[in-house]
Amino acid sequence: MWWHSLLGSASAGNVAWIVFGFIGQIMFTMRFITQWLASEKAKRTVVPLSFWIYSILGSVVLSIYAIYRRDPVFILGQLPSVFIYLRNISLERKNNLKTAAGEYKSMDS
Repeated sequence: MWWHSLLGSASAGNVAWIVFGFIGQIMFTMRFITQWLASEKAKRTVVPLSFWIYSILGSVVLSIYAIYRRDPVFILGQLPSVFIYLRNISLERKNNLKTAAGEYKSMDS
Protein backbone atom coordinates (compact mmCIF):
# COMPACT_ATOMS: atom_id res chain seq x y z
CA MET A 1 0.00 0.00 0.00
CA TRP A 2 1.09 3.59 -0.62
CA TRP A 3 1.00 4.57 3.05
CA HIS A 4 3.36 1.73 3.97
CA SER A 5 6.08 3.26 1.81
CA LEU A 6 5.26 6.67 3.27
CA LEU A 7 5.27 5.56 6.91
CA GLY A 8 7.81 2.78 6.64
CA SER A 9 7.93 0.65 9.77
CA ALA A 10 6.42 3.31 12.02
CA SER A 11 4.87 2.09 15.25
CA ALA A 12 1.19 2.58 15.98
CA GLY A 13 2.11 5.46 18.31
CA ASN A 14 4.11 7.19 15.60
CA VAL A 15 1.29 6.69 13.10
CA ALA A 16 -1.11 8.30 15.58
CA TRP A 17 1.22 11.32 15.85
CA ILE A 18 1.48 11.56 12.06
CA VAL A 19 -2.32 11.49 11.79
CA PHE A 20 -2.44 14.19 14.50
CA GLY A 21 -0.01 16.29 12.46
CA PHE A 22 -2.10 15.85 9.32
CA ILE A 23 -5.21 16.97 11.23
CA GLY A 24 -3.36 20.13 12.23
CA GLN A 25 -2.32 20.72 8.64
CA ILE A 26 -5.92 20.24 7.44
CA MET A 27 -7.17 22.77 10.01
CA PHE A 28 -4.46 25.20 8.96
CA THR A 29 -5.45 24.75 5.30
CA MET A 30 -9.13 25.32 6.14
CA ARG A 31 -8.33 28.90 7.06
CA PHE A 32 -7.42 29.68 3.46
CA ILE A 33 -10.50 27.91 2.13
CA THR A 34 -12.86 29.80 4.47
CA GLN A 35 -11.16 33.11 3.64
CA TRP A 36 -11.41 32.43 -0.08
CA LEU A 37 -15.09 31.43 0.10
CA ALA A 38 -15.99 34.46 2.25
CA SER A 39 -14.19 36.76 -0.20
CA GLU A 40 -15.91 35.19 -3.20
CA LYS A 41 -19.30 35.60 -1.54
CA ALA A 42 -18.62 39.26 -0.66
CA LYS A 43 -16.89 39.99 -4.00
CA ARG A 44 -14.07 41.64 -2.03
CA THR A 45 -11.26 40.52 0.24
CA VAL A 46 -12.68 39.40 3.57
CA VAL A 47 -10.94 37.84 6.56
CA PRO A 48 -13.68 36.15 8.59
CA LEU A 49 -13.36 35.19 12.25
CA SER A 50 -13.23 31.54 11.17
CA PHE A 51 -9.90 32.29 9.43
CA TRP A 52 -8.36 33.22 12.78
CA ILE A 53 -10.02 30.30 14.60
CA TYR A 54 -8.66 27.80 12.06
CA SER A 55 -5.30 29.56 12.25
CA ILE A 56 -5.17 29.12 16.03
CA LEU A 57 -6.38 25.52 15.99
CA GLY A 58 -4.01 24.53 13.20
CA SER A 59 -1.04 26.27 14.78
CA VAL A 60 -1.69 24.77 18.21
CA VAL A 61 -1.98 21.24 16.82
CA LEU A 62 1.05 21.71 14.56
CA SER A 63 3.03 23.21 17.46
CA ILE A 64 2.24 20.20 19.63
CA TYR A 65 3.29 17.94 16.77
CA ALA A 66 6.51 19.93 16.26
CA ILE A 67 7.31 19.69 19.98
CA TYR A 68 6.73 15.93 19.83
CA ARG A 69 9.06 15.74 16.81
CA ARG A 70 11.56 18.00 18.62
CA ASP A 71 11.89 20.08 15.49
CA PRO A 72 13.10 23.56 16.54
CA VAL A 73 12.53 25.06 13.08
CA PHE A 74 8.94 23.83 12.99
CA ILE A 75 8.34 24.92 16.61
CA LEU A 76 9.66 28.41 15.93
CA GLY A 77 7.57 28.61 12.77
CA GLN A 78 4.29 27.67 14.44
CA LEU A 79 4.20 28.45 18.15
CA PRO A 80 4.66 32.26 18.08
CA SER A 81 1.94 32.65 15.45
CA VAL A 82 -0.69 31.42 17.93
CA PHE A 83 -0.23 34.64 19.92
CA ILE A 84 -0.45 36.77 16.77
CA TYR A 85 -3.72 35.08 15.79
CA LEU A 86 -5.12 35.61 19.29
CA ARG A 87 -4.14 39.29 19.09
CA ASN A 88 -5.88 39.66 15.73
CA ILE A 89 -9.08 38.23 17.21
CA SER A 90 -8.76 40.65 20.14
CA LEU A 91 -8.28 43.62 17.80
CA GLU A 92 -11.24 42.57 15.66
CA ARG A 93 -13.45 42.15 18.71
CA LYS A 94 -12.50 45.61 20.01
CA ASN A 95 -13.18 47.10 16.59
CA ASN A 96 -16.59 45.41 16.42
CA LEU A 97 -17.47 46.68 19.90
CA LYS A 98 -16.48 50.24 18.92
CA THR A 99 -18.50 50.00 15.72
CA ALA A 100 -21.52 48.66 17.58
CA ALA A 101 -21.21 51.42 20.21
CA GLY A 102 -20.98 54.05 17.47
CA GLU A 103 -24.07 52.68 15.75
CA TYR A 104 -25.91 52.63 19.08
CA LYS A 105 -24.99 56.30 19.74
CA SER A 106 -26.13 57.37 16.28
CA MET A 107 -29.49 55.70 16.87
CA ASP A 108 -29.95 57.77 20.05
CA SER A 109 -29.33 61.04 18.24
